[in-house]
Amino acid sequence: MKNLKYIFFGTPEFAAVILEELIKAGFIPSAIICNPDKPVGRKKIITPPLTKILAEKYDIDILQPEILINHKLDIINYKPDFFVVAAYSKILPKEILDIPKLGAIGVHPSLLPKHRGSSPIQAAILNGDEQTGLTLYLMDEKMDHGPILIKQKLEFSINKNNFKFLILSQKLAKLGADLLIKILPDFVLGKITPLPQDESQATYTKKFFIQDAYIEPTDLEKAQGSTNSLQEIQRLAVEIDRKIRALNPEPGIWTHTYKNTKLYEITKTEKRIKILEAILTLDGKLKLKKIQIEGKKPIII
Repeated sequence: MKNLKYIFFGTPEFAAVILEELIKAGFIPSAIICNPDKPVGRKKIITPPLTKILAEKYDIDILQPEILINHKLDIINYKPDFFVVAAYSKILPKEILDIPKLGAIGVHPSLLPKHRGSSPIQAAILNGDEQTGLTLYLMDEKMDHGPILIKQKLEFSINKNNFKFLILSQKLAKLGADLLIKILPDFVLGKITPLPQDESQATYTKKFFIQDAYIEPTDLEKAQGSTNSLQEIQRLAVEIDRKIRALNPEPGIWTHTYKNTKLYEITKTEKRIKILEAILTLDGKLKLKKIQIEGKKPIII
């Protein structure tokens, strides 16, 4: 491994966790490629990606292309033997994938071929999956399609632990780092035989937008017990609980309040409300724990 070079592609916290574990284990990339800095928050403060912050901390070269193919020569000049790609939002075209002689290792937080696509962690929570895991695979031009190097289940149950997106993401990132550290020495020596994915078992996720994170006020009321049907209460409570755990903090669960609703009794407003935290009670109802009225600070209820 000492004489081999690789480039790490990735932007958010999921990628940063993996990157730092690799660096600490002695697998230091020649360069890190991540998204450009972007404005964050109400004040639109220009903020660097977490992987860029790590690159600066460890004095590693950084590339932040708007259009990846425009940096083809820069990538070639590093003479990488392989890539590691974790939560990098841009598609890697064939011209880029063909650069490293050993290929590009994709890090995907699901048990491929299940939950291909951009939102596998959210999908696992929303679907009520008991188990999920992480897959390392050799990337090709198709989305999350290439042959598998290794995959492993996460030892924790999603539902029994009521995992939220951020917690599950961190656990899967740590698993991804552990698997990379485990296989890289054999991978570079050609000792791992990639296995093709079973296309008949493939499922796909979608990208979630703000409209996907909306909770109908009437459904929210029913989930909290405003209907006589216990079956409907429990069904809606489970659905909304999963949605809150999966789609916070992004795109962020929200609803509106109307008079004569439980939420209106608490907020005394008909403004838009963010639902930050909730739990399921022993009798299967949804209980809100933390909300944020539009323009206000979060409150615990």
